Amino acid sequence: MTRTFSRLVAGAASAACLLLWFTMPLTGQSRAAAGEWRTYGGDLRQTRYSALDQINAANFSTLEVAWRFKTDNLGPRPEFNLQTTPLMVNGVLYATGGTRRSVIALDARTGELHWKFSLDEGKRGEAAPRQLSGRGVAYWTNGKEERILYVTPGYQLVALDAKIGRPVPAFGKGGVVDLKLDDDQDMDPVTGEIGLHAAPIVSGNTIVIGAAHLSGATPKSRKNQKGYVRAFDVQTGKRLWIFHTIPLEGEFGNETWERNSWSYTGNGGVWAHMAIDEELGLVYLPVEDATGDYYGGHRPGANLFTSGLVALDLRTGQRKWNYQFIHHDIWDWDIPCAPILADITVNGRRIRAIAQPTKQSFVYVLDRATGEPVWPIEERPVPKGDVATEWYSPTQRFPTKPAPFDRQGVTLDDLIDFTPELKAEAVKLASRYKIGPIFTPAVVSKFEGPLGTLMLPSAGGGANWPGGSYDPETGILYIYSTTVATPLGLLNDPKRSDMDYIRGVAPNPKAPPAAAAGGGGGEDDGGALTVQGLPIIKPPYGRITAIDLNKGEIVWQIPHGETPDNIRNHPALKGLTIPRTGRQGRIGTLTTKTLVVAGEGGFFTLPDRRRGAMLRAYDKATGQERGAVYMPAPQTGSPMTYMLNGQQYIVVSIGGGNYSSELMALRLPGQ
Repeated sequence: MTRTFSRLVAGAASAACLLLWFTMPLTGQSRAAAGEWRTYGGDLRQTRYSALDQINAANFSTLEVAWRFKTDNLGPRPEFNLQTTPLMVNGVLYATGGTRRSVIALDARTGELHWKFSLDEGKRGEAAPRQLSGRGVAYWTNGKEERILYVTPGYQLVALDAKIGRPVPAFGKGGVVDLKLDDDQDMDPVTGEIGLHAAPIVSGNTIVIGAAHLSGATPKSRKNQKGYVRAFDVQTGKRLWIFHTIPLEGEFGNETWERNSWSYTGNGGVWAHMAIDEELGLVYLPVEDATGDYYGGHRPGANLFTSGLVALDLRTGQRKWNYQFIHHDIWDWDIPCAPILADITVNGRRIRAIAQPTKQSFVYVLDRATGEPVWPIEERPVPKGDVATEWYSPTQRFPTKPAPFDRQGVTLDDLIDFTPELKAEAVKLASRYKIGPIFTPAVVSKFEGPLGTLMLPSAGGGANWPGGSYDPETGILYIYSTTVATPLGLLNDPKRSDMDYIRGVAPNPKAPPAAAAGGGGGEDDGGALTVQGLPIIKPPYGRITAIDLNKGEIVWQIPHGETPDNIRNHPALKGLTIPRTGRQGRIGTLTTKTLVVAGEGGFFTLPDRRRGAMLRAYDKATGQERGAVYMPAPQTGSPMTYMLNGQQYIVVSIGGGNYSSELMALRLPGQ
């Protein structure tokens, strides 16, 4: 590894950054009124924590529905994957919802609709890479005015008067800033492949906006829009600064894009939520990978700042430090969720830390003022692939603490073993794939074998966009993760892409032409591998892990989610006692004074024959389940909580299958 490469990928903290410890705090939204929920993550530190304890272990199972709000009419058709986390400010709930991504204001006590706003973006909205309801809004106030800020599917930033739900005329053009303009690159206003699901983040008078794109599994071209990050003035909509996540010529990190690949490579956006430390004056960017997700031969080099964390001066957008978690990511293990700001004590030393959960099931813990690791992070050799045109990093970064919160890599011991017969089938199926430790690269898919690399965690994680929650009183981080193995193969397909390779699995040459078209299908084309309909990997399939960030140790780990019906009722498992397996999903946790709360992914059948899912509460110290409440559909958006008129509420987005999305609010009976 060259000296230049080591210097750049390690990231650096300038001496000036240390002076930020003494800067004056900015005016912002981090300290909400007691019992409110003013930002997507509960605060700008993204802790998803509330000190409320009216709802506790003794009464959680008695919770009743306070109100429901269906989103069916917030667009031309119903939505079934509502991912929003509402805000609650001054007795009003603000959220996004529906296939048009409407913004709604609801009475936080009754769920009654106060106002609704949406933009019909026509073909621009129809062509958007990130559609449907999105994940929420941001709230801003200067004590007199109140604004709600959100990003439309067509990538426009809208500022609404929080009282009446109408655009603020002085902001941008009639309340709207076109985010496809003034982005240091040219793009078509209708078809430009850029959007965002995440809520904006705002501190003081500064709004920070990321960018997202279509999945990069089968990009049409090695060239694509770049996901730059920008800040805007909350009063006027004026652009304040821009940060080039793929550095331009002459900028720090540009030389990690060899053969001029920075000039045409795209993606590299921040599609996850960001975090802000108002005292240090820093905003933290979890950056995704670059075009394409699984083949990087057209972008040789380490590729800063992708698949890493960048700290910027909130006022100027200047880089203060960066830390890359994956050099030259070719697994789509980009950073999916918000980093969490945690003040921890390690060996008697108080540290302002930042903890970043990842798809590969690591939590990277850094000093958030300097970017230095709290515990050693080692550069270790990793397997090199055999694709001649790929660029492989010889090493990757492995945290020594905390331990991974989910399984990494595949061995024969990881395969399903409910019965000897199922294990034998699993071994036979796995023999068609390359298996190995984490960071085993993809192979060019061949029908005669190997069809691909068996990847665990999959590109969906580990952790994914819901991220974790954090208890500032105990220093414990709670994170849901999913365990699923998927095949990762590469194909050359000039009809679909000008890239040398895209993701795919070689078709069966004996299959009919229609079945062979498109490079394979079914479970071999990116889906989870199964044996007689059962996952090829042992359970648990979903789990919650508690990690003490003061010690860098796992405190407890439990399967989360009831065993799926297809496993409980499988004929090959008849007569066997199967412990709770947990279930896959995109699940966010909520931490309160005494509980960790999370809903299940997917449907199962209750003993009374109802179909649905459960909202479960666990003792946050031990992981013991303390209660559960029935939901008619799975959790699709992370839960939040608030106190109003002496009553605590929990609100969660649910939907899926043929059950259209809704917000469901719970509270104790008789209130």
